[in-house]
Amino acid sequence: MSDLAAVESKPAPHSAEEAIEGLPSGFGSGMAGRIAFWIAFTFSLFQLWTAAYGTLPSQVVRAMHVGFLLLLGFVLFGNLVAKTKAGKVWFWSLGILGFLTGIYNWVFYEQLILRSGFHTPLDLTVATVMIVLVFEGARRLMGLPLTIIAAIFLAYCFFGQYFPPPFIHRGYDFELIVEHFGFGTEGIYGTPIYVSAAYIFIFVVFAAFLERAGMLALFNDFALGLVGTWRGGPAQVCVMSSALMGTISGSGVANVVASGQFTIPLMKRFGFRSSFAGGVEATSSMGGQIMPPVMGAVAFIMAETLNVPYADIVKAALIPAILYFGVCFWTVFLEAGKAGLRGMDRAELPNPWHAVREHWPLVLPLAVLVYLLFAGYTPIFAGTMGLALVVVLILGMPLAASIGPFVFRLVFWLAVGLAAASFLKFGVNFLALVILALIAACFFVKGGRETLGICRDAMAEGAKNALPVGIACAIVGIVIGTLTLTGIASTFIGFIIRVGEDNLFLSLVLTMITCLILGMGIPTIPNYIITSSLAGPALLELGVPLLVSHMFVFYFGIMADLTPPVALACFAAAPMAKTSGLKISIQATKLAAAGFIVPFMAVYTPALMLQDAGPIAAAWGYPVEVAYIFVKACFGIALWGVAVVGFLFAPLAMWERVLAFAAGASVVLALPWTDELGWALGIIMVGQHWLRARRSSPPVAVP
Repeated sequence: MSDLAAVESKPAPHSAEEAIEGLPSGFGSGMAGRIAFWIAFTFSLFQLWTAAYGTLPSQVVRAMHVGFLLLLGFVLFGNLVAKTKAGKVWFWSLGILGFLTGIYNWVFYEQLILRSGFHTPLDLTVATVMIVLVFEGARRLMGLPLTIIAAIFLAYCFFGQYFPPPFIHRGYDFELIVEHFGFGTEGIYGTPIYVSAAYIFIFVVFAAFLERAGMLALFNDFALGLVGTWRGGPAQVCVMSSALMGTISGSGVANVVASGQFTIPLMKRFGFRSSFAGGVEATSSMGGQIMPPVMGAVAFIMAETLNVPYADIVKAALIPAILYFGVCFWTVFLEAGKAGLRGMDRAELPNPWHAVREHWPLVLPLAVLVYLLFAGYTPIFAGTMGLALVVVLILGMPLAASIGPFVFRLVFWLAVGLAAASFLKFGVNFLALVILALIAACFFVKGGRETLGICRDAMAEGAKNALPVGIACAIVGIVIGTLTLTGIASTFIGFIIRVGEDNLFLSLVLTMITCLILGMGIPTIPNYIITSSLAGPALLELGVPLLVSHMFVFYFGIMADLTPPVALACFAAAPMAKTSGLKISIQATKLAAAGFIVPFMAVYTPALMLQDAGPIAAAWGYPVEVAYIFVKACFGIALWGVAVVGFLFAPLAMWERVLAFAAGASVVLALPWTDELGWALGIIMVGQHWLRARRSSPPVAVP
């Protein structure tokens, strides 16, 4: 483990390390860096142990999760940001204090339950300290906007009794507010932090292990070979690799950081503008949050909030995810044609199937994960077992390499595979024994110790990657706690319902604007939680299926990370594109513009998310309805893409762009005869444009 110093100072090449506001990469230097590294490793070990065995009460797991988040967050801030020794001591003290609040909840768990509602001054002091530290941790790690929003909600609890109707509440004293937010499951230790501790952390570590094992290289090689020759090849590679990365990451910013280091310079080298290259990377990477099977953290929170299987969320997201990346491919295709850019030379590209053949074992844990999720197992079980199988695969590689004949290596992998798969029959303990045996064997073979180092580093990196998600889940508990304590959500819900009684479309637009405004300063997770808590019940009252209404909010929470002025994914891409985040954000919004219609279509035709059937299903069957809605959506977003870019076979005249936009809008609207009108207008526009482009000289070559 002599290479630890290098790990402390910088991530691995093309690492998927999550960008955290205010924190450089790595863990720090010297003894403090090593301690921070092992704190992160211990954090991962604790979470994996609780996930595998689940012997601790849920309240203790939540409290310890927050304690570890505060400890690791403040320690890293002290190591990487503090300029003076006194500053370092201050941040380390805050981290230790935050960790002790988790220990306090663990040690006095039973007593805290027994004196619920009658907490001692020491209990209230510990809870107050924890709340203050969560705010400070969120301010340091997530920036001011989210912290200010949470502070406004908390202030409303204290001073809402002085507000005018309809915002007035009865008033609550300090003790009740602290108990509500600092204990129980309605405040900081509410559903978001439970999901972070139970599900999200496991999948973040799972992605870190796969990335360390070489999955990112596999995705890049496969994407290069498969779509590199298309028009605008480098940008198409970016979309494809980001979509593949999204299947295991679920984090838009991490996708930008990981694949952008490779794709953005490649796009610029082939003639794409810097802002456009960054926009393609940001737009396609954000789609990772809706890309099954491992979607973003919001998907797990949604499943827990709605009390539905995670597989149902995946099914609902499947067609929108295809359409989202279809928008990206199509817009890049049009932009490349407009700029006269061709694809890459096939002779210079890797064979995608050779890449799969060389690295196919890495796909197995992902396949097992998908099987377990759709076989009805819980996400925590599926994620834990998928992670364990990745570890088995990584640990088995140096052992297999030390075995001479191919037949013996094949026998070894069959034996290891059967032993690992036996967890379904013999339980977690047997799989743990297999992993321990492989760890012991790695000490005695060439390359084994280096492999153990890879696993160790992935554990620590996964914990650090989980920091922004965990802190966001903790601070947003303040918002949820305020809604449950004061009932202010009913005021907003009533307003949306009154508007929607006359015009559902207007209610949807208001909800969309709310998502986009909140998204100016806060990540997708708190954006979704706040907006779904307010608008979700209102849309349900207006007849929108519950899952569709939550997916509507989720989708625009993602779009908020692309729209100016504050677009997190775009600013993450800015250093690699060497241009301003605002310019990238403008390009990303243009690229994703056609995708804005997908959530609206899903509301009016829920079959797009595999939900309620409509009149077409009654006449022709549900599969026919789903197929028609999908084709209609493709046609609509294709027309809008043409209208936004201004190019199809040749540059479009302004009247053609207006006609394409009108045709796309008609296809989207679920009103009598609008489908027929949209199809007719769209076909007429495309047909006459094709004839006009043919008569122009020289014609535009389409590879």
